[in-house]
Amino acid sequence: MPLVDSIDALLPQTQCTQCGYDGCRPYATAIAQGEADINRCPPGGQEGVNQLAELLGVAPPALDTSRGLPGPLQVAIIDEAHCIGCTLCIQACPVDAIVGANQLMHTVLSDQCTGCELCVAPCPVDCISMVAANREWTPEDARAARRHHEQRHARLDRQHTEEGALAARTLSNKARISEQADTDAGSRQQVIADALAQARARRQSPTS
Repeated sequence: MPLVDSIDALLPQTQCTQCGYDGCRPYATAIAQGEADINRCPPGGQEGVNQLAELLGVAPPALDTSRGLPGPLQVAIIDEAHCIGCTLCIQACPVDAIVGANQLMHTVLSDQCTGCELCVAPCPVDCISMVAANREWTPEDARAARRHHEQRHARLDRQHTEEGALAARTLSNKARISEQADTDAGSRQQVIADALAQARARRQSPTS
């Protein structure tokens, strides 16, 4: 197993970005490349630091608490009576644990929520809060969160590709339409010019 995979397998997969990277996999990559310390994951706690140190054969440093403190698992809840359906929380959730649609009430899939809190700040009406999950975060949860995170990225990449292709087709169509419009305008101008020339010729010709 590549080192990045081994490191990633020890991370909690909450995708909270408290480590300073955009998810657990980028953090694992940075550790493997020697670009990041192993003590930057609050959800993993000191136990996670110790496991990473054992894997890498180094002395375990103390958890960097400047990035947050470990604690019991929390999940997000939405005050549905005050939700305005802006979709900002949906866009922020790294594991697609929030469902809803534009201008429709949103709700959190609590068994899929990682407690990352990334949905709280974007909410313009402060209707999202974090509450105790009253359960432990398990290895099964971590595997599911990794899968959901990867699926989300694949969906966004696919959407970006499709939107890029649509934009390219739209620009191409606009170019063809513009070209045809120029051609049509030129044709109309030529028809008018020909008619004027014929009229002038009739006026200048001697009458019989």
